Amino acid sequence: MAARDPFSRSGLFERAVRRILRPLVRALIAQGVTAPALYRIVKQTYVEVAVDDLGDAATDSRVNVVTGVHRRDVKEFRTGDQSDSNETQRKVSILLTVVGRWMSDPMFTENGRPRVLPRFAADGPSFETLVQSVSRDIRPRTVLDELTRQGIAELEDDMVRLLSEGLVGSADTDQKLHFFAFNLGDHMQAAVDNLLSDAPEFLERAVFYNNLEASSVAAIEAEARRLSQDGLKRINTLAAGKQAEDKSKPTAHHRFRFGVFFYREEEDAGTKGTSTDDDG
Repeated sequence: MAARDPFSRSGLFERAVRRILRPLVRALIAQGVTAPALYRIVKQTYVEVAVDDLGDAATDSRVNVVTGVHRRDVKEFRTGDQSDSNETQRKVSILLTVVGRWMSDPMFTENGRPRVLPRFAADGPSFETLVQSVSRDIRPRTVLDELTRQGIAELEDDMVRLLSEGLVGSADTDQKLHFFAFNLGDHMQAAVDNLLSDAPEFLERAVFYNNLEASSVAAIEAEARRLSQDGLKRINTLAAGKQAEDKSKPTAHHRFRFGVFFYREEEDAGTKGTSTDDDG
């Protein structure tokens, strides 16, 4: 049997997939997900994606042909209970909106920074009015307890201060998993759409250099954090204003996700090469 040409299109794609899978497999092993369990997840996802893509043409036989998943498994995945608890997503959405509004709404900011808010106030801004401006279906105390538990906000003398303008607190694994799924999922979706399109339409770029001292990378990372935090704040303010204008319009059914990342590691001798940048 002839060996696969590693430089053919399929060979290059396989190498790309293996590189993408390596960090995922690290997470799977750390979470106790074995290879057979992953295979089942992969097969189910193959079926779900094929059904979505094929639409009305998604018969069990057609899905079997497209995916290679046995018809028995296709039938099981399609008739099984696909319901999923949305409680974590709802909680994250409310917390994210509260923090986002605290950072962007002129009522709750001062000189571009989140105000220190009284828990309650007869008039004027307060933490209670902040939460109620987002949702009246959840008690402000519940939101406050969650934000303080995660170290995102603190309560002192009935005044509430925003400590972290991020949302993933060290105490909440569920939220970390939520952002792990949605941030990586949307990034991957943008990358896949760009790969499959003749004219890439999504912003997906990176700059990378090697042959650097650890102290130099630390300095670059500090600057990247400063610039990215400023960029995220500005996009948050712009998006909050646009949402306020659009939310009552019948065509307001689009969403976006904008993110940044920075990764650093010590090079292996075999990975050293010419410094470059990538406009992916």
